[in-house]
Amino acid sequence: MADDTSPVEIRRDFEEAVNMTASELEHWLETDEAQEVGQKSGGSESTGHASGRRIVEILRRKKHDLTDDDRDHMRKVTGYVHRHLAQRPDGDVEHSRWRYSLMNWGHDPLK
Repeated sequence: MADDTSPVEIRRDFEEAVNMTASELEHWLETDEAQEVGQKSGGSESTGHASGRRIVEILRRKKHDLTDDDRDHMRKVTGYVHRHLAQRPDGDVEHSRWRYSLMNWGHDPLK
């Protein structure tokens, strides 16, 4: 599927969607809560948790070192965050699986 989005736009959208720093996300991914949420396909790690590890790598990479594969993942992250923010449950979300799942993708909705 062709995408006319420029690398600058992809980076901007990603930076708006991912509101956790590399250090915050890395620390979060070590928690039991981070490892307990998300869809697991075959392995012991969820898709979101694996994505979080990849996001940490992208956040630490220099902009000019980003690859097409990195930008594809950045688009995927942006899409995930936008879709799940639209599905916010009612009530207090502080300790919800919804929030924890988003945090695995680098977005803390309480920030």
